[in-house]
Amino acid sequence: MTYLLGVSALYHDSAAALIADGEIIAAAQEERFSRKKHDARFPHNAVKYVLAEAGITLADVDNVVFYDKPFLKFERLLETYLATAPKGFNSFRKAMPIWLREKLFLKDLLVRELRQLEKGFSGDRLMFSEHHFSHAASAFYPSPFEQAVVLTLDGVGEWATTTVAMGNGNELSIEKEIHFPHSLGLLYSAFTYYTGFKVNSGEYKVMGLAPYGEPKYKDVILDNLIDVKEDGSYKLNQDYFNYTHGLTMTNQAFADLFGQPVRKPETDDLTQFHMDIAASVQAATEDVVLRMTRALSKEYDCPNLCMAGGVALNCVANGKILRDGAFKDIWIQPAAGDAGGALGAALGAWHSEMKMPRTIHAGDAMKGAYLGPSFETDDIAAQLTKAGAKFELLSDDDILSRTAEALSEEKAVGWFQGRMEFGPRALGGRSILGDPRSPTMQKVLNLKVKYRESFRPFAPSVLREHVSDWFELDYDSPYMLLVADVNEKIRRQMSEDERRLFGIDKLNVKRSDIPAITHVDYSARVQTVHQETNPKYHALIDAFREKTGCPVVVNTSFNVRGEPIVCSPEDAFRCFMGTGIEVLVVGNAFLRKEDQDPELAENYEEKYELD
Repeated sequence: MTYLLGVSALYHDSAAALIADGEIIAAAQEERFSRKKHDARFPHNAVKYVLAEAGITLADVDNVVFYDKPFLKFERLLETYLATAPKGFNSFRKAMPIWLREKLFLKDLLVRELRQLEKGFSGDRLMFSEHHFSHAASAFYPSPFEQAVVLTLDGVGEWATTTVAMGNGNELSIEKEIHFPHSLGLLYSAFTYYTGFKVNSGEYKVMGLAPYGEPKYKDVILDNLIDVKEDGSYKLNQDYFNYTHGLTMTNQAFADLFGQPVRKPETDDLTQFHMDIAASVQAATEDVVLRMTRALSKEYDCPNLCMAGGVALNCVANGKILRDGAFKDIWIQPAAGDAGGALGAALGAWHSEMKMPRTIHAGDAMKGAYLGPSFETDDIAAQLTKAGAKFELLSDDDILSRTAEALSEEKAVGWFQGRMEFGPRALGGRSILGDPRSPTMQKVLNLKVKYRESFRPFAPSVLREHVSDWFELDYDSPYMLLVADVNEKIRRQMSEDERRLFGIDKLNVKRSDIPAITHVDYSARVQTVHQETNPKYHALIDAFREKTGCPVVVNTSFNVRGEPIVCSPEDAFRCFMGTGIEVLVVGNAFLRKEDQDPELAENYEEKYELD
């Protein structure tokens, strides 16, 4: 058996992935183990985990494949600094020490790190993939398609920011590229910065804010910031940006164009202006992507589209691509960001470099993205006991019925089951669940459990066999990467009581019979739950349906703002005790908040800085 270890590291979201004869065995992000959000360090813990999952050591691995080529990236940095000199000196001064100390000599650094796991590791076993090829490979090779167009959109790799590839069987070739500094991902990040959110992690907040606004500035963006051709190719007007040579994304000309300065999150409130800005960049992004996908469909005459890269996590745009119909079917890598590059690097080496055949799976080859660690009952009980938890061990049937009952009582439930998800979404392995019928659930989860902005929407998990009854969607969406409107028959307007509850002055705010997952424009980020990939989660939602008539639950990631999703039972208990989660279910262990030691609860609450 041939083992390949894929690694992404040293920029953001480091990860490791292991394949055996082309089969995906395990994949995980380092942040889940280190508990440091977006941990970029070499993923020692993730590597140890994926090797342990296969029951092997690093000595059994044939090749380690890194997800990009640092020399090409360094070339891009140098050429950019030279082209903008002397303006970029401060940025150059900050970037060069780490490049000269570590990244430029990445092979030596990787060998040193890997020798901590295997003393005799040789650099001859190291391979390097290109950044966008890793993304494209992560999207095409696990997909259910024999042939597909592969679109990768992100901030920047080595030089490429947008690439089009063609996949056929085990072959994958990059056909077209758009190069830095022209980048749809960096355009979106510029507006993330401008609206006061953190670049590389706050883009989804802009997407969530957009439905509260009107796209008043869409034409300003398309007329001034980005020149888009009919086929979706584009160039950014660098007169308004600072990222090529400065330490910020935008400059004063950008602020002058829109008439307001950059929002300072620590002092400036979000206003209707910021909501309109978010709506405008979202609309402009959708315009560019739809032009691109329509043109690609005509050019390649292929019914299938695969997507990866950070922009592929824009599930609103993804939903519009599906509804547009230029491509009959689409498949998006659930770990579409840089973490997924670790998986793509390994798969690309196996199929493209080693010319090994590809097996196409019904659905896909990602195993539901449940590729992380799981815990046996004895281990769960030991960790919870050590943490001071009080719990019951129940049968499978009792776990399902008690959890469904708690959800129907509008309790916030921590749900920790099976293998951890790979990628940014919680998919029923490490999730916080709630009753979508509750008009207060969204606000309670945002403010008392997640400690995050109250405007942020929550996603529904719905049984696949019932999705079209509740949403304007009849398509597999197992990875929560497609947005669709709630079904017309369950729509209604927000009541006066609800407007007072949420502090919303607008009339005609859109709601539904499942208000906790319905955004203000009737939209929802849908996860379809399939018995084949997550039978226990499917059974829980079915138990909730039998009790309430509703085959939908609220699903949000099991973490609080600023922390990674929980990985271990101990992590889950800590989050449970420090937040407003009322019930915790870890495997077959059932915990109620009122049964726990009050003094222990106070200690955890203090950690999470509660009132």
